[in-house]
Amino acid sequence: MKFIKLQGTGNDFVLIDGRTEQTSSWAALARAICDRHFGVGADGILIVGESKEADFRMIMYNPDGSEAEMCGNGIRCFAKYLYDSHAVKGSSLEIETGAGLKQVEIEAVGGIARRVVVDMGAPIFEPALIPIALAGREVVDFPCTVDGRALSLTAVSMGNPHAVHFLDRDVWDFPLERIGPLVEHDPLFPRRVNFEIAHLSTAERIDVRVWERGAGITLACGTGACAVFAAARRKGLVDDHATLRLPGGELEMRVGPAGQILMAGPAEYVFRGEWPE
Repeated sequence: MKFIKLQGTGNDFVLIDGRTEQTSSWAALARAICDRHFGVGADGILIVGESKEADFRMIMYNPDGSEAEMCGNGIRCFAKYLYDSHAVKGSSLEIETGAGLKQVEIEAVGGIARRVVVDMGAPIFEPALIPIALAGREVVDFPCTVDGRALSLTAVSMGNPHAVHFLDRDVWDFPLERIGPLVEHDPLFPRRVNFEIAHLSTAERIDVRVWERGAGITLACGTGACAVFAAARRKGLVDDHATLRLPGGELEMRVGPAGQILMAGPAEYVFRGEWPE
C-alpha cells in the first residue's frame, strides 16, 4: 500500500489515496501505521475518497482507530496532495468531511501548494450540538474540578467537540499529559472532547497546547486552534484576527464575512513509502 507522509505545523499524517488503495479495516490500519515505534508514526491517517457532493471526500482516523469528523491541519495536507498531484484544476476546491463541506483556497509557488486557507465554518456554542451534557444556550467559563485542579471550560464545536481553558500564565507549566485524558473522557462529554489550554500573550497572539481526542498531546490541532480563537472572541479577548502559536508552528485566524473562521497555515511533504498491507 503506497502512502505519503505530510505535516501541517507539526501535526503529521499518513495520507492514502483510497481511490487506488484499499484495506479490510481503515481503523485497524490507523492503529498500526500511526504507531511511532512499530509503524510509520502519525497523528492520524487521511484517506482520499470520491464524493457525490464535493470535489473529494476526506476521511480521517485517529491513532486509536476512532474516526474523526474533521481535522484542520489534516485538510490542508489533504488539499496540498490533491493540488500538487494535479487532481484539481485551479486553486479552489470543495472537500466533503464528516463535519460538512469545506471550502479551501490554495496559495501556491511554482505550481506547489505552500499555504492553504480553509473556511472552517462558524463555531457552534449550543451545548446539545457540541455535545456537552449541560443545559442552557452556551457553556462559557463553566467551573469544574479535575483531579484537584480548578478549570473554567468554554465549550465549542468546530464540527468536532472542544473544551477550552484559558490560563493567566504560560501554557508550558500546565500538566496537560495528566489533565488532558481526564477531560477527554469526562462524563460531561458523551462523544469525548478535545481539550485546549490557552494564554493570551498579546491582544493578537494566543499560545495554545492541545490534548486531542483519540491522539493525545500533539504539536498542533487546526480545529483546536479555531476553537480557542472562537472562545477568545466569545469572551471578548480578541477582535477579528489573531495568530495562534502552537508547539509546531503558527496558524492565522480571521473572521469571514458570514461569521465563519478562516484558518491559514502551511502544509508540507515529509516522505513517501509503502506499507506491507
